[in-house]
Order: sequence, then structure tokens, then C-alpha cells
Amino acid sequence: MENYIRFDWAIKRLLRNKADFDVVNGFLSCLLEKQIRIMRVLESEGNKRRKEDKINRVDILVEDETGEKIIIEIQNNDEIDYYQRMLYGVSKVVCDYLKEGDKYEKIKKIYSVNIVYFKFGDGKDYVYHGYTEFRGIHTGDILELTKGQQKRIKREKVSDIYPEYYVLRVENFDDVAKTPLDEWIYFLKNTAVPEKITAPGLKEAQEKLRIDNLSEEEKRDYYNHLKNMNYATSAMEASRLAGLDEGEKIGETKKAKQVVINSHRAGIPIETIAAITSLTVEQVIEILK
Repeated sequence: MENYIRFDWAIKRLLRNKADFDVVNGFLSCLLEKQIRIMRVLESEGNKRRKEDKINRVDILVEDETGEKIIIEIQNNDEIDYYQRMLYGVSKVVCDYLKEGDKYEKIKKIYSVNIVYFKFGDGKDYVYHGYTEFRGIHTGDILELTKGQQKRIKREKVSDIYPEYYVLRVENFDDVAKTPLDEWIYFLKNTAVPEKITAPGLKEAQEKLRIDNLSEEEKRDYYNHLKNMNYATSAMEASRLAGLDEGEKIGETKKAKQVVINSHRAGIPIETIAAITSLTVEQVIEILK
């Protein structure tokens, strides 16, 4: 039995309280390589708790003391269009927090932090960082802000204005913690703390994220979360196997229909069900009617 609570459940249930921000502050400071102090959790359609929580993903939107916004999203199961969803999530935050009539200089910096537990993309590393630069196609130089722009918007580089993306491919980590960030990724992957801790926020996590600290109701919720996660993983695997075995005929079989129904109950998006079963979105919707 694990001694600690998985970060995805903790961030959805426990770490929204101001008294526990130090855990998330430490994680973000370690990843972004600057001091982060969360002031509040923002609510949007993406992160409001609903009666039926989707166990396939977790997202939380926070604002730091400078007004910059940080999306933290945890994705447990495969999603073929996850790149596009990252883009949509950032775009929606930009639109949600720019009031009509506001000048564009009111747009605050946004960080998109994505912790994924599936094979995402094609690469060898376990941490990727993306940002925007404008580079001359003839000279190769980087387009910079003028002194006036730097003074007006209080930014040094163009890349300081645009969103930045971080992708943590947790399953690619080799469990050898050489840096403070590695210590956090070790925790995210194993729900355990490495022997030596130097990472900010991890000691606080070690104290606050113990299963023994949960109330009986919280424990029930947590173990139900783990059960649902296992169910979703099994449903996903069954969908893949059914897709391989049945091919184009899968949509006409009773087995395929059950796979679609089980996957939908587990919170897997319709588009993902369609992709892994070789059905069309319309066929999936028809089965679910």
C-alpha cells in the first residue's frame, strides 16, 4: 500500500487550500526555475469540481503574486489530440481573463504545465520546454523588444510575453534523482519520496500527502479514485486489443459496443474512444444513445 497520496488526487482535493500552497509553490518553483508564490486558485469551466469527476485528467489554474497564470494538467491515459488540448487550454485562459475593451498589454504571462503518464509524442527526454521566439529567416537573429516596449510592458524579451509550455513525460524517467526537479518527478512517478530530499515543497508534501492524514471519507474517495483509474486503464487496453483483433468489423460486434460503453463510463473522451476502436465519432455516439 502506498504511504502517500497520488499528486493528481491531491491537487484536485487537498492542495487548493491556501495553507497547502507551499507544496505546489515548491513544485512550480523547481520546474520554472524561479520563485513562485501562489495567491489564489482561479475557477473556470476546466477546473470546477463536478458531480462526476473525470479521472482521466486533472487541471487547476492558479495565479501568482505577479498576476501570471499557471495551468497544471495531469493526464493519466492516452489522448491522441493532447497537443491541441494544450493549445486550447492556454487560449481559453487568455480569452477568459481579458475583459472586453482592455488593452492587449493587460494579457498576463501563462504557463502550461502538463504531467503525462502515457507515451506522449516521440522523444527521448522526460522534461520538455516550449516557448515562442521570432527568428529572422535571412539573418537568423532574434526579434527583440525595443527599450520603450521593455519599459512599458516590463518585459525583457518577446518570449516573456507569450505562453510557455512544460511537458513532464513521467514514465520516461529512469528513477535516478540527480536534481531537485528529478526528485519531484520521482515522486510524481512512484508516489514515493527519494532517500535524499533537496527539492522545495517536497518535504511539505512528505508531511501533508500521507494517506494516514486523510479522514475516513477522504480515504474512501481516494481508493475509489485509484479503482476508477485502474478501470479506465483496463478499458483503454481492452479497447486497443479489440481494435487490433476486430479491425473494421469491430463496430458491428457486441464486444465493441461494450468496450465503448465501459470506456465512456470511465471518463474517456468520445474522440479518444473513436481513435482507439477505429470507429467514427458518429458510431460511438450512436452506441451510447
